[in-house]
Amino acid sequence: MEAMETSTEDAKALRDINQRVFVNRSVTLENIKCYGFDMDYTLALYKSPDYESMGFELIRDRMVSIGYAHEILRYTYDPSFATRGLVVDTTYGNLLKVDSNGNILVCSHGFHFIKGDHIQTYYPNKFIQRDDTERFYILNTLFNLSETYLYACLVDFFTRCTRYTNLKKGFQHGDLFMSFRSMFQDVRDAMDFIHNNGILKERTIKYLDKYVIKDPNLPLLLSRIREVAKVFLATNSDFNYTEAIMKYLLESNVKPGAPKTPWRTFFDLVVVDTRKPLFFAEGTVLRQVDTDTGKLRIGTYTGELHHGTVYSGGSSDIICDLLGVKGKNILYVGDHIFGDILKSKKRQGWKTFLVVPELEKELQLWDEKKSLFEELKCLDLFLAELYKELDSGSESSREIGTIQTRMKVLTYRMDMSYGQMGSLLRSGSRQTLFASQLMRYADLYSSTCINLLRYPFNYLFMAPPVLMPHEAATQTSVEFTSSDPTVKNHAVTVTRN
Repeated sequence: MEAMETSTEDAKALRDINQRVFVNRSVTLENIKCYGFDMDYTLALYKSPDYESMGFELIRDRMVSIGYAHEILRYTYDPSFATRGLVVDTTYGNLLKVDSNGNILVCSHGFHFIKGDHIQTYYPNKFIQRDDTERFYILNTLFNLSETYLYACLVDFFTRCTRYTNLKKGFQHGDLFMSFRSMFQDVRDAMDFIHNNGILKERTIKYLDKYVIKDPNLPLLLSRIREVAKVFLATNSDFNYTEAIMKYLLESNVKPGAPKTPWRTFFDLVVVDTRKPLFFAEGTVLRQVDTDTGKLRIGTYTGELHHGTVYSGGSSDIICDLLGVKGKNILYVGDHIFGDILKSKKRQGWKTFLVVPELEKELQLWDEKKSLFEELKCLDLFLAELYKELDSGSESSREIGTIQTRMKVLTYRMDMSYGQMGSLLRSGSRQTLFASQLMRYADLYSSTCINLLRYPFNYLFMAPPVLMPHEAATQTSVEFTSSDPTVKNHAVTVTRN
């Protein structure tokens, strides 16, 4: 829900839908004494699809270098295929979009989408055990998009390759068996390789204008926050990469002749190499960084906070001690639903702000396709009306095949508006796993943290009371008319208890 407005009508008019911060749980900014920020995909937003395409090419080339067929070099990144929050089934090689309970919403094998009853060939109940982390891997971050697509390319390649025999758990060629699990592990290792050996960072730094969005309002946001609260940066990136990115974002927007403000002065504390989510648990050794060489100083740092000093490692508890703040007075802003938001909320009780860059596109398409969703809701109410007067003694069945077919058509049309895997947040009227986690763990969310500028720093983000089903059991009348001529004859006024 949008934040409850307390400003003037003029301010409302200036704050369009893409500039809003949305609320799951009430947050009083006046009580926030400290703001924490992640860097990648939070302060530093990367240009899509160029950045994902670059990552895809680096991983693909790495796969060829370790022995995969040169034919996979023919694949190029398609931004319309994957969405964040998909689940990889490493046993059968499928990409799954699921809801919060593990019910399957979309299933693809390579680029082949498995429909209806055929899904039961793999999943008899159209359901997975999400807590089976040995088998199911959740692709939570925007960094995962390139490896998600590469994995689909590999499954597609081996499926089409006549040299290999397709088996349920992989591909056979002579005495060589390529399991879906080993292929996925190779992709994960390739992803780790381009991150750890610096090739992804080097390419990004070399072409900053091509890959990194430079928002001129970022220095203003951080400066205004520092007037009312403390500010820290906690990133998994190393110091040299953080230095290059933050200089580009905060020092290169200065007008000619104006004094340059060093980027570290925008923060009370800078911590790199945090290794989140470990950072929110026991953490690692806190060390000082030599900002001239980027190397770590020996020993564990145990002193007081020194402004301008950069630290490496540590934990969220150490952050609170150094800054002299308590968990509930911290608002942490990040993009990783697990590493940033879930862990800081569950383990530390911090207030949370999730950055969802995809939200801008989601909002646009939601507005365009809202009529499809409204018809879905009406069909749902109509089905409820059909069964409303029945009890345990009723034997008559209801003919609902036409209605169910129409609901499937509407869901498919909505999904295809977003991309081949559909929306990040829903499939028809059903919410995705990502959406349920967003609502559960993110107090606030928006497409960019810059939208905090649109609100005063004593603002009350007010969430409405959420009624349980028995509390909301009031009569609602809905006039239902379908645009489908085969369903039109069912137009009724529905009353639902």
